[in-house]
Amino acid sequence: MVAEAETMQPVIETERFDLRPLRLSDKGLIELYAGDERVARNTSSIPHPMAPGVAEDFIRRAGVEGREEDVWAIDATKTGGPELMGLISLKRMDRQQSEVGYWVAPAFWNTGLAQEAVAAMIEANPQGAETFFASVFQDNPASARVLTNQGFVYLGDAETFSVARNAKVATWTYSLKRI
Repeated sequence: MVAEAETMQPVIETERFDLRPLRLSDKGLIELYAGDERVARNTSSIPHPMAPGVAEDFIRRAGVEGREEDVWAIDATKTGGPELMGLISLKRMDRQQSEVGYWVAPAFWNTGLAQEAVAAMIEANPQGAETFFASVFQDNPASARVLTNQGFVYLGDAETFSVARNAKVATWTYSLKRI
């Protein structure tokens, strides 16, 4: 059993949902949604199939003091929606920079959820970043549109390893300067 950790992350409120720190009770929905091959294949780090304990370990790491990445659940319970529809994260980089990462459960694709979550995260800027970066797989143009619709600018092509695909995957890299 994992004790709930105090993450010192703010809750970021929008009209539609809150971005809140992860809690142990998110384990089942993370397993359900992130365990979906369509979600896992669009990330670099989610394995497919997902082994037992992966989600719980992820939640535990998200609450550890001194972590490099802050993770929030996209929670719509305040509007009568699900308590977890996806995740969004900020990874600390050097020189006041952060890397944005996100995934949304397939049931909520094409609803504007990812775009609203990214917009809320950028507006709140809980890590005080001057520049945000993000990368998406080139075979996921919907994720690229989420970023460009928020003002991110294309920087170039790269590649990264996808655990679910067990292969290197071509990516597009984007940035957004706050100043």
